[in-house]
Parts: sequence; C-alpha cells; structure tokens
Amino acid sequence: MQPHLSRFGHKMSQLTGVRAIMKDIIETMRSGGQWVNLSPGNPLILPEVEAMWRQYTAKLLASKDFGEVVGRYGASQGYGPLIDAVVEFFNSTYKWGISAENVLITPGSQALYFYAANTFGGYDPHGRLRKILLPLSPDYTGYGGVALTEESLLALKPNIDVTGPHRFKYRPDFDSLKVDDTIGAVLFSRPANPTGNVLTDDEVRAIVQVAASEEVPVFIDSAYAAPFPDLVYTDMTPIYAPNVIHCMSLSKAGLPGERVGIAIGAAPYIEALESFQTNAAIHSSRFGQALAAEAIRSGDLLRLSQTVINPFYRRKAELLTAAFEEHLPADLPWFLHEAEGAIFAWLWLDQLPITDQELYQRIKAHHVFVVPGAPFFPGLKEEWPHKRQCLRISLTATEDELRIGAAVIGQVLTEVYAGSSR
Repeated sequence: MQPHLSRFGHKMSQLTGVRAIMKDIIETMRSGGQWVNLSPGNPLILPEVEAMWRQYTAKLLASKDFGEVVGRYGASQGYGPLIDAVVEFFNSTYKWGISAENVLITPGSQALYFYAANTFGGYDPHGRLRKILLPLSPDYTGYGGVALTEESLLALKPNIDVTGPHRFKYRPDFDSLKVDDTIGAVLFSRPANPTGNVLTDDEVRAIVQVAASEEVPVFIDSAYAAPFPDLVYTDMTPIYAPNVIHCMSLSKAGLPGERVGIAIGAAPYIEALESFQTNAAIHSSRFGQALAAEAIRSGDLLRLSQTVINPFYRRKAELLTAAFEEHLPADLPWFLHEAEGAIFAWLWLDQLPITDQELYQRIKAHHVFVVPGAPFFPGLKEEWPHKRQCLRISLTATEDELRIGAAVIGQVLTEVYAGSSR
C-alpha cells in the first residue's frame, strides 16, 4: 500500500543525508565481518557519568515524589524543580538575571529547533516568507529536516582560513550576512556539529547585534558547549542577550535516551515556543527532567562535565590529529579543521578528484566507515565544490580504531590522488 501523504508528510518521511548513510552502515555491518566504525554521533557511555545517573535514578525511585513525577501530566513549560535549578545555576554562574519565565524544557534540542524553525520561519499571516538563516555553513545536518517550509532554510558560505600546515578554520562571511524583514530567526551550533568549529565570542556578538537591529531571535545550539557537557577545547563564553535563545541538551552529558532539551530566552520567545510544544508534544519526559534537576542542583553534572567528559574527548581529538599527521601524506592537500570542540573531526580534501560519496565507498571497501560531508550543508543552495570534498570522523571510536581509520584514509587518499595524476 502506498499512503497518500501531504506535502509536509512527504518531506518528513524522506530518508536523506546522514540518515541514508547510517542505514547503509547498519545494513552492511549486519552482513558480518570486522568493521571500524568512525561514523556514530551517539555519545559513549562513560562509567563515571552513568554511575551518577544511576545514583539519581535510585534516589528518585525511593522518593515520595516518584509517583508525582511519572504518574501525572505536568506543565508544558517543564518540571518546576528543573526550571528552578537552571535559573539558579545560570544566575549564580553567569549572572544572566533570568527567572522561571525565561526557561522552557523540551523533548531534546532537535524538537526545540523544529519548534523554532516553524514558529519563526515559513509564511507569515500576510503570505510573506520568513527564512531561517544559518550564518556559517557547514552546520548540523538535522537543521535540514526541521523546517516544514523547505524554501525557508537559507545558509551562507563561510570564509576559509588556512591556519597552518594541514589546518584550517571556517569563519563567518560578515560581508554576506544580511538580516532584514525576510529573516525570521538565526540558528547555528557552537561548538559545531560536524566541524568542531567554535565561533569566537566577538563573532557571536556581531551576529547577535546584526539580528537585533531587526528584532530577529538568534538560536544558539549549545548541545556541546559549556557548562555541560563542556565539550569545548578553546576559549568560549556562553553569550546571552535580549534576542538570544540559548539552547542546550543533556544528550552528550549521558542522558540521550531521556530527551531533555533546555531553552533560555526572553519571555515572549519562550511563550511562543511553549505554545507550539503544548500542541505538538504536551511536555518532555518528567523522569529525565527530575534526574537532571538533581544533577544540576548538586553540582555533579558540572563536575563530571569538566573532569570526565571534556578530558575524554579532548584526548581522542589529540590522538586522531596525531594519527592523521602520521598517516596522511604531507604532499597532499588535506586540511583538518581546528579541534575546538564537540565529538567529531572534520577533514577537508582540497581538489579531491572524486566526490565525497565515492570516497566513502572507497574507504568502506577497507571495512572502515566515515560520513561524507555533503549532507552537512543544509540550506546552501549554490553549487560549491567544497561541499563534496569533506569527511566527518567520530571521536567515539576506540583509540586503536582511530589509528586504523587514519591509516586506511591515508592509504585511500594516496591512491585517489595518484590516480588523478596519471
């Protein structure tokens, strides 16, 4: 049977981009054999972090509050004790001066960006298209699926700054950054998935100021940022302003299954997003919210983010960088993005003679999986060779797997570039 789908239903039911790659990886691995998988975005289960969540789960199960938490519907805005813990933490740590009306808890941050893209983007009551602007491409591939009005997503090409031998960094092109009454919201991740790029404090303030001139909200996706999970390896300060919605997730802090997202922003923005959530999902899981409230209030989540999660992935980034230096030929035009945060490495292969998809297949033939880069340019309509010259490598693999993967990538690249020169 072929169901008759609406235009929105057709868009949302498509298997595209990274999800199509992941389907191929899963099906291939089921066929058997030994594989090195450098593709996952799923965070690893770190024993110390898991032990913390177990501790607070046991405490909740033994608490008189258990029935109230799981046995009743709650407010769409979120679980009161978690909202209070967020307000107290951000006021004491960053002096933001927020109150409960500035906080919304969502079923993960992906849902939050879906709410945002369709609350502030799309066609307004007067029939005018309001776009969601991604000011620095490449960025999170998931943004490509959140806007029900597909034409509302608009991304800008970056400037490429070669920072040293085989190193580079993306920077915003402020000459192209224009925010007017056709823009409904600005959205970007910091640190970025897939590149690990961290926009500087000055760059963020500049984007926020440009958007503020048109009273446009800026959603800063801080799923990897400080204070938790604190997957940042460079100087970075969380930025807050009247038109900023600071967006967080506890997924990379060991709680992806419970889907807990946090938005902090001005009350009018939070109220609009809360209304969307009421219609779409009622509220986030109260069980996960109750655990998060305890972990934030006690200081344990901050402590483990700084002493366990950050050092673990930082070591992986350093190891993979060294492995690329060892195994990728120095005379080839490969460039690794500066490792500034998140749980991925991003490899740019200038003048690559084949596409990223073809390179994925060549590497796969050696029983190693990576992710081709093209899906990470959502909203960037123009043709640009760079879009087909990149790979994302996950830092969730073991140290041995990272070394093996780097060696295979080096071998394949040597063959690919040599073949083009014949």
